[in-house]
Amino acid sequence: MITLGMVTLDTPDPRPLAAWWAERLSGEIVHDADGWFCIVRAPGIPVALGFQRVDEPIVGKNRMHLDLDRGTDLDRAAVVAEWVTAGATHLGQRGEADFHWDTFADPAGNEFCIGDPH
Repeated sequence: MITLGMVTLDTPDPRPLAAWWAERLSGEIVHDADGWFCIVRAPGIPVALGFQRVDEPIVGKNRMHLDLDRGTDLDRAAVVAEWVTAGATHLGQRGEADFHWDTFADPAGNEFCIGDPH
């Protein structure tokens, strides 16, 4: 059986980006391959996040991105403010009739979304 074990993000500097995500998700860096590849595990997230050094800059929109769910106890505006204060760039709110999400970029420019609970 094949299972999903990790989602890996490209970045020119893996260690600080891994630390940023670990802090945001209340996780920890569980593996650091001399700064060229780091792995983060966080409670409540069933797969690890990998951070891989690449020399090429991020150009355009990611072909794949993380979709995170906002807990029912969290206010959308407060979550946006918290992530922006931590260094994310808020790219806007999107959505349809009964489901909305906010799109962000992490400090390396990788896009991700935080959506309404569902």
